[in-house]
This record gives sequence, C-alpha cells and structure tokens, in this order.
Amino acid sequence: MTDTRTETASVGTVPAELVDYMVHEARLADENRYEEWESLWADDGIYWIPTGDDKDPETQVSFVFDNRHRIGSRIAQLRSGRRHSQTPPSKMRRQLANFEVLSEDGDVIEVAANFSLFEHRYATTIWAGRYLYLLRRTADGITLVKKTVLLINNEGPIKTIAFIL
Repeated sequence: MTDTRTETASVGTVPAELVDYMVHEARLADENRYEEWESLWADDGIYWIPTGDDKDPETQVSFVFDNRHRIGSRIAQLRSGRRHSQTPPSKMRRQLANFEVLSEDGDVIEVAANFSLFEHRYATTIWAGRYLYLLRRTADGITLVKKTVLLINNEGPIKTIAFIL
C-alpha cells in the first residue's frame, strides 16, 4: 500500500503529523486520559457540538459550546468521580477515517475526519459523524484551537453527552 501522506500540507492532502495528532487526541479521549487531552488545547480553544449542521452557536442552542475555561471545568467534573452519568466511566473506542485538509492559512490548518465511536456503559451506543479540527502550529507543536463535532443525528434528541466526543 502506498503512503499518500506528505510532510507539508496542501488542501486535500493530510500530512502524517496531523493524522497522528488527531488519532492521538481520539485515543486520549477513549482512554479517559483527560488531563493529557486537556493539554492539547490552545488557550483560546472552543469545543462545539451543534444541534444541526449550519447553526450559529452565538444565537442558537448547542449540545456543547465550551470555551477553554469551560473545557477545564468539564474535565474537572469528569475527574471528580462525582459525575453520576459517568460512574462507572464509559468504555470507548473510536475510528477515524476520510481525513482531509480543508484549508490552510499560515500556521492555522482546518482538517476534517469522519468518525464512529463505540461507547459501552451498561449497553453499547454507536455515535457517528464528522470532526472538524482547527489546528495551530506553534513553537511548542500543534495545538487544538477548535473542535466541532457534527453528529449525524444532531437534528433530533440524543442521549446525554456525559463524556468527550
């Protein structure tokens, strides 16, 4: 099999370092390694799960619309052991596929990937959709500026999101 990843980004071609970063981010979330997951975020980070594909989070309700401070609060709740919706914690594994570079502007790169997430806590639930990542290259490496989770069933009611999608 030929490796089509390249060292530098161009729209459509995903560099190996970006794929590795997204896979690493997913694995940290799967393994409940929340402190490490939180360390991936830029100070101006936004974590967004909209209730539709073309919504404005400033004017319309979202499942999740967290700034960097709220991301930290969410992680603190998950680590506390007192978040009853995650006692015991879910076991999770996700698959990422169809990686794409959507745009690149200097040190900021927008990347997308489809995902399927298998969550088990008393029963197995399958979550699926598309991740949109806004990543920034810094002197210290890549940081996560924004992660948007477009669930395929985001137009209707969903089960509680008590973990990191």
